Amino acid sequence: MCRTDGVPEPPGTGDEAATYAAFTALLEDSAEELYESAPCGYLSTLMDGTIAKINSTLLDWLGLERAAVVGRRRFADLLSVGGKLYHETHFAPLLHMQGELSGIALEMKTAQGDRLPVLVSSVVKHGTEGDPLLIRTTVFDASDRRAYEEELLRRRQDAERARAEAERARAEAEQARRQAEADRERLADALAVLQKSLLPDTLPALPGLETAVYYHTASPDQLGGDFYDLFPIDGDRWAFFLGDVCGKGPQAAALTSLTRYTLRAAAHHNPEPEAALTTLNTVLHQRYTAGGDPRYCTCVFGILEPGTDGRTTVRLGSGGHPPALVLRADGRAHYLPTPGGLLVGVLPTAPFATATTTLAPGDTLLLYTDGLTEARTGPTRDSLYGEEALLAFVAAHAPATPHTVITALTKLLESLRDGLDDDTALLALGVPAFRSHALPTPNHPR
Repeated sequence: MCRTDGVPEPPGTGDEAATYAAFTALLEDSAEELYESAPCGYLSTLMDGTIAKINSTLLDWLGLERAAVVGRRRFADLLSVGGKLYHETHFAPLLHMQGELSGIALEMKTAQGDRLPVLVSSVVKHGTEGDPLLIRTTVFDASDRRAYEEELLRRRQDAERARAEAERARAEAEQARRQAEADRERLADALAVLQKSLLPDTLPALPGLETAVYYHTASPDQLGGDFYDLFPIDGDRWAFFLGDVCGKGPQAAALTSLTRYTLRAAAHHNPEPEAALTTLNTVLHQRYTAGGDPRYCTCVFGILEPGTDGRTTVRLGSGGHPPALVLRADGRAHYLPTPGGLLVGVLPTAPFATATTTLAPGDTLLLYTDGLTEARTGPTRDSLYGEEALLAFVAAHAPATPHTVITALTKLLESLRDGLDDDTALLALGVPAFRSHALPTPNHPR
């Protein structure tokens, strides 16, 4: 509704009245006040950059007086060194070519020497004849935006550094892994060479007898403590032994080496099994136990005496070692009891059990270490393979040549692989069933 004099009729009461009052107050602002107090900076410059007009907002931002700026400075004078260089090389030439630029990031310098990041938009005003007259510029404070961009940059740099560090860590870890693998391989090679030095390279060929041997190392990272040997005493007799020293690693290797060479020397001095074991007991006790470092071993030592009738007499002495097994040509299998033998090296003097048997054609004598009988067949140490299971296994393969029984036991050990916590040595000696066969070839420990 309008009055007759053309003046709008004031609205009613309530919200409409409040809205009308607000618009009325807004319209009372003069254009000059809106220019000076705008939330952004305004300035107008001549075509050479001389400042002709600047609003209070921009002066306040820069901390400058109007009298010191208008007509006395150019727009480029308000910029930082970098901003001034960019203005002269890019901003001004593009503005003259295009007539306007929008959202250009520059830095202005304040009276206190601080830098103020801004976004600048400029447009060239032309006269009626098309000639450029002046440049109108709008300046927006980009401090928050710059801080945000700098924070993003820092975060990106932090992420890049973190990624580089992660890559470096992965590379170092990979290098360490490769080095560890190389070290393990070198260690395994060194241990294999040292382990080989503690065992005979091959077993000699015995006239009228067959031999077979197998050695299983429970851990490639540790020296084993099992040992065996077979060597001649004189023209008619042969000595052999098999045993297990306490412990693992270099100390066990030293004990194994001392045990082997002591038994070899003792056998040439007095080949009787009990005498050889007694000499070994004295040496180990004096070398270790008497000095407060008790070390010992289990060992079975034997002498082979082939007869003219094709039969071989075996005399055994045992110091705490599992009993030997005999596989007969008629298919029977039984243990050769050697009860009462004491561990070698524990006491200054020790009794050793002895036994004698005869191997006829087709018979085989089997020696083994407790790594076989103490192999786990279940999840706990209470579930062990045991001597009864071993006897049943061997009896199922009797009669068997040394090579046949060692091959069967090797497969058995492979089936117990997860339960093998200790080294295992196997040594089989037998008389061929038919003497017309050629002499056996040397055996190689595996």
